[in-house]
Amino acid sequence: MIPRPRHPAFLSPDAPATALDRSPGPRRLQRAGPCLFAAGALLAVSAAIAQGGDFPVKSLRIVVPYAPGGVVDYVGRSLGQRLAEQVGQPVVIDNRGGAGGMVGTELAARASADGYTLLVMDPAIVINQSLQPKPPYDVLRDFVTVTVATSSPLVLAINPKVPARSVQELVAAARAKPGSLAFASAGVGTTPHMAGEFFKSRIAQNIVHVPYKGSGPAMQDLVGGNVQLTFSSIAAAIPFIREGRLVGLATTGAKRVPALADLPTMVEAGFAGFEVELWQGVFVPAGTPAPVVARLHSEVVRALQSADLRAALAKVGNDPVGNAQPAAAAFVRAELAKWAKLVKDAGIRPE
Repeated sequence: MIPRPRHPAFLSPDAPATALDRSPGPRRLQRAGPCLFAAGALLAVSAAIAQGGDFPVKSLRIVVPYAPGGVVDYVGRSLGQRLAEQVGQPVVIDNRGGAGGMVGTELAARASADGYTLLVMDPAIVINQSLQPKPPYDVLRDFVTVTVATSSPLVLAINPKVPARSVQELVAAARAKPGSLAFASAGVGTTPHMAGEFFKSRIAQNIVHVPYKGSGPAMQDLVGGNVQLTFSSIAAAIPFIREGRLVGLATTGAKRVPALADLPTMVEAGFAGFEVELWQGVFVPAGTPAPVVARLHSEVVRALQSADLRAALAKVGNDPVGNAQPAAAAFVRAELAKWAKLVKDAGIRPE
């Protein structure tokens, strides 16, 4: 790791003035000259840092609001490693799991708006805001969206014992025995949960939601037959699909997934407008200087263009995005409105 540079102690603007006022005549000016020069230089450095010119001059922190091991953690760590190489400063991953991502998200929202604390977060950042009665943050008020870093569709997967080998056959099974099917998710407010609720609303059938503490336990119970279906990240489901322990029916993106090219999209399966992406955005606290945000955006996009990071993301079925900041902000606003509507229309409540 590159050693952390020392930071100059910036002089209080009041201290030199008070000292100078007490100094007599010409000797005061002689002594003041070097002090004024030093103070001016330090203030110039401070201004340069505030404007992003010399940013960063110390280690960066990436808050991941989940425990280690998930897709968001993987993306955060992969991105952090590349950023450290580019900016010449250490990047520390700070896993702060709890409350479906709200603990870490609130922590990042309250951090200093200096660009040294970044948040890597998935759609739960907007879902929780609509789902929870008193969310501890407001994504539009408390954050600046730097970019959408990566995105991946989900896959609709079922236990092989379910008598269906297409989405339409699954719908028929659900209608034949209402309430007999249960879907697993990685937790209340996660993207798989909301995708399942979206599916329920589209087919107008009751499929019981069974939330778990993470995708690992959810997949274990699905493979074991305790639940019948799930909308899962590609990374979590694809090993089981390839082994025949789960059956993939469709993916939720705008186009087919190369690693599961034989599976149709939900739109191709007859569900127009059914597009759900498990994206990971990069955020900083509101009030972060615009030049610092621009520098962070530039570095993140540069990282996403690197062959090694793209290869790392491909391992978990993620595509690099790196869109412009205005487009990323507009996307987050649209996602907030999209999931808020579903929560309201479907009457979804925290469990």
